Parts: sequence; structure tokens; C-alpha cells
Amino acid sequence: MRTFTFVRAESPAHAVGSMSGDAPRAYLAGGTTLLDLVKLDVMQPVQIIDINHLPLKQVERLADGRLRVGALVSNTELANHPLVREHYPVLAEAILAGASTQLRNKATTAGNLMQRVRCNYFRDGASACNKREPGSGCAAIGGLNRSVHAVLGTSDQCIATHPSDMCVAMAAIGAQVTVRGVAGEREIPFADFHLLPGDTPWREHALERGELITHVTLDAPLAGSRSAYLKLRDRASYQFALASSAIILVLDGQRIADARIALGGVASKPWRAREAEQALIGQRATPEIFARVAELALKGARGYEHNAFKIPLGQQVVARNLRDLTAQELSS
Repeated sequence: MRTFTFVRAESPAHAVGSMSGDAPRAYLAGGTTLLDLVKLDVMQPVQIIDINHLPLKQVERLADGRLRVGALVSNTELANHPLVREHYPVLAEAILAGASTQLRNKATTAGNLMQRVRCNYFRDGASACNKREPGSGCAAIGGLNRSVHAVLGTSDQCIATHPSDMCVAMAAIGAQVTVRGVAGEREIPFADFHLLPGDTPWREHALERGELITHVTLDAPLAGSRSAYLKLRDRASYQFALASSAIILVLDGQRIADARIALGGVASKPWRAREAEQALIGQRATPEIFARVAELALKGARGYEHNAFKIPLGQQVVARNLRDLTAQELSS
């Protein structure tokens, strides 16, 4: 057991101030990832700052129609909040598709954004892993790379997938992440929050050292939209996605007036398929268009020895979700 000090933050400023210094420190919210990785000796903080008593547990609708979510709102509370269920059903579906009831009761909104990869080579503490030990290599590239490894956004340094379901829905919706650090408060566009591995896979997010997430503000919902989250996995119970899609559509008769498409389980970050969206907008809802859009959503994908099946599976999860969302129009 490694020793560490424990601090209960009395305010956001106190929390941020407690993160000063070069030694590794960590914020504790739900702890569903942190405690696992501390037990595995993958994370070795010398100090843990408990932020659970900070006033960051509110969900409020802003005057411009956006939804402001406190960092400490639990996944269960967020998925079941009346404003989320009414205006962002794709987010409720995505959250409820992830983890278990017990974990959702503990896990927080900010903690979900900060989830670390589930790659076995990262978590075993012994294999080559550039995320855990920069410069050591990526054992997954030549090893077993089936279920939690990506085909989009990878590099020669890392091919792990981002594990969150919630973040896939947020990528489709659009959001701003509000953070507080020693220099004050700033906002990070959700699309820029999670970083591609590139040559620095140990840098997983756009936070500066010691910054604390205080809120996530969702973009205003698209008027007249319909949406769905579809998750394909090895088993229906507690399991990470092999491929998933969060899709939001606005229809004008049988034509797509607007579209948002995001993918999970196949990429190194929550993946917004903007080229596929543009190809869909203005088109009539047909199986042929959906197949073309699904191919564009996986454009540039690179499969590895055991996960190349994710490319056609990712295409299927997009095409099938589009088909289900427009079933009435396709039948008329």
C-alpha cells in the first residue's frame, strides 16, 4: 500500500490550490476509475483531494436554451433528470447503456469525461504502454487488440479506445466544458477536450495541471429533432461498446434537414463524424444513402489484427441507427 494524504476541499479555489506542486495528485469524486487504478498501482497520487462537498450538483436550463450540468451530478441523476429526458433523450439512453446501476449511482459527470482507457496493457502495470510510461511502446499494437482498441484516431503510439458512452452522446449534442485553475475560469469546447494520442498519448485531455472541471453546458437542443443511442457489445449486461452511435436528426418530410452523428467503441476519443453529417443533410431518407453515410463515418479507419471487424460493425451501427430513426418515413 502506498501512503497518501487526504484533503477535503472546502471550495473550488481550495481544491485547485491543493493541486499545487510537481508530485502527482488527484481529485476524488465518484472514484469509480481512480480507486481502481490506485489499487492496480497504475496511478500513484501522493495526495487525494475530495471534491464531493463542493456546490456542483445542480442541473439548470439557461435563458438561451442550453443546459448547465454541475460536475458532481451523478450519472443516475443526469440520465433521469426531467430536462434531460425531455430535451436530450440520446444522452439519457447513452448513460443508461453504460456500466451498472451501482456504478452510475456513484459516477459523476466530470468523472465520466475523465475516464481512462480500459486497455489491459495500460492497466496491468507491467506491459509496454506509452500512456502509463512514455516511450515504452504500445503492447496492444502487436498484442491482443480486439474489444477495447480503436480503428479511428489511432497512432503508432497508442490504439486504445475512449470507454465512455455518455461522452459519445455529448459529442453529438455539442457542449462546453467549464474548468477552473490557478489562472481563473475558462471554457473548452467539448470537441477539443479529449485529445488524439498522436505522439503524446499520455496527454488525454486539454486540462492544464491542477484544473478542475466545474460544469458541462450542453448546446441547446435541435428543434423538432429525434435521436437515439445504439450500442453493440459482446453481451447486453455490463460491457463496453464494440461500436456505438449517437445520432440526432431533424426531418423535413422524408428529407434530412439537420444531422448529428457521433461514434463510440471504435475511436481513441468520442468521435464526431462531421463529413458523414454533411453528406446526409438535404438527402432523402433511404437505405442507400444511409449505407453511403455509414461508410463516410468510418472513413480513414485502420484495423489491426483482431479488431478489423469494427470497421464494418461501426458502419452497421450508423446505418441501423439511421434506419430505426426514420422507419416511418422509409415505410411511407
